[in-house]
Amino acid sequence: MRFDKVFPIAALAPYIKYYVIAEHAQAEQYTVFPSTSMVIGFQYKGSLAQVRDAYVTPLSVSGITGLTSSFKVFRNSPGIGTVLVYFTETGLLHFTSNPANELFDQSIGVDYIFPPAKVREAEERLVLADNDAARITVMNGFFLSLLKEVVLDKLIVEAVRRIYAAKGMIKIKTLQEALFISPSAFEKRFRKLVGASSKKFASIVRFNAVMGDLGKARSLTELCYEYGYFDQAHFIKDFKQFTGRTPEGF
Repeated sequence: MRFDKVFPIAALAPYIKYYVIAEHAQAEQYTVFPSTSMVIGFQYKGSLAQVRDAYVTPLSVSGITGLTSSFKVFRNSPGIGTVLVYFTETGLLHFTSNPANELFDQSIGVDYIFPPAKVREAEERLVLADNDAARITVMNGFFLSLLKEVVLDKLIVEAVRRIYAAKGMIKIKTLQEALFISPSAFEKRFRKLVGASSKKFASIVRFNAVMGDLGKARSLTELCYEYGYFDQAHFIKDFKQFTGRTPEGF
């Protein structure tokens, strides 16, 4: 198994955090936890499926996963090769006019949001590419061809910054008041740009902050109160929703 991170060219850096070249020799089933990045996967060999309970659903050769409210389980074929594209929190808007919230809790084909002809061309070029540098060149060219100028919603960008600064431990009402915006207008603009409600986004930020501290020399009780949970039961419930396991089991 390999998981190699590669950064995009400078023109794409404000919108794409990084690419990952991932290859697995063996068939595997694995769990993906919620994150604040939308992710696109282009399979240049092998195939991928999503597992829900007892159902296995094959996924498109190229698919996008929006922000999620819970963990997702995937199963790959032997010998799979994938280029993963991790967007910045507001990056997707620069490549498609589709509101980000339409992708919430979804894993769908990329051709639903990008021109199908361009997607097919990129897929074919990836299959023919015989090394990582060539694959990244294909990806850079694909996204450069879709890049458009967009005036970002600076208020929502500032809201995202403040949520991160607070590690997700911020009251949304307080945030709205600080930014002088009504709740309804704020939520509509936040969902469209970021892909989830502000409350859900903050909970994902807090979860990832907890994951960063899990395993350090602190008890679960200390983590629970440090990250603003009312009690351990609330903490365990949230953790299980995001990972499928209790903190102790994890």
